Amino acid sequence: MAYYNRPFILISNDDGYEAKGIRALVSMVEGLGDILVCAPDTGRSGAACAFSATTPLTLTRQADIGTAEVWASNGTPVDSLKLALSQLCTERWPDIILSGINHGDNSTVNVHYSGTMGVALEGCMKYIPSVAFSLCDHRADADFEPMRQVVRDIVAKVLQNGLPRGVCLNVNVPMRETFEGMKLCRMTRGSWINEVKKMHHPRGYDYYWMVGEYRNDEPEAEDTDQWAINHGYVAVTPTRIDVTAYEAMEEIDEILHHSR
Repeated sequence: MAYYNRPFILISNDDGYEAKGIRALVSMVEGLGDILVCAPDTGRSGAACAFSATTPLTLTRQADIGTAEVWASNGTPVDSLKLALSQLCTERWPDIILSGINHGDNSTVNVHYSGTMGVALEGCMKYIPSVAFSLCDHRADADFEPMRQVVRDIVAKVLQNGLPRGVCLNVNVPMRETFEGMKLCRMTRGSWINEVKKMHHPRGYDYYWMVGEYRNDEPEAEDTDQWAINHGYVAVTPTRIDVTAYEAMEEIDEILHHSR
């Protein structure tokens, strides 16, 4: 069996292997370990933890990004990760999984829709330390350079110390040149409203765009990811796989067994 003296870093995303964000992420962690990229062949935003149950998948070698070997799949972000782990990591298991850098933030309830977070959650379910990075800038040519040291520091520390089992990190970075610091925070309570825009096609039928506006339901709370981002902090939200509402157990028991 071969012996490897450097960490093994597996990277994916939901914007596609050609996105500027994933290329920036590779450049930011080069030197910290050996890097493998396996990502969708095109954008899959909003894929969350979806995987392809009925669609045959392909896995194709692409040109390297720096020192990183790159593969692309025709599936979702989670498909890409599953393919990488089963087909490309037969001799080495990743020491860390990184996702992103996403073009646009994945704070608050967006964590439930995000393909970027889908990668981190899938890695976490495999008990691999996993971190998702997002920049609050949706532009294709977004400038990721200001977050270089933040990314490198977080990855180096997770490689050194690991993460609690069943917990991954959701890191959201504001769009600015410098940051006020890094803030450990919780997910903001909020919701999307006015999500569907109805249009009429010239050929006589209606169609719909999924759009919407985000509403922060606790704008004054200072311990949330939205507050941190809006005030210039890098928001780091520990996110767990176990979504059991332990604090509601007694209340639910009362509702189910004791209420009239």
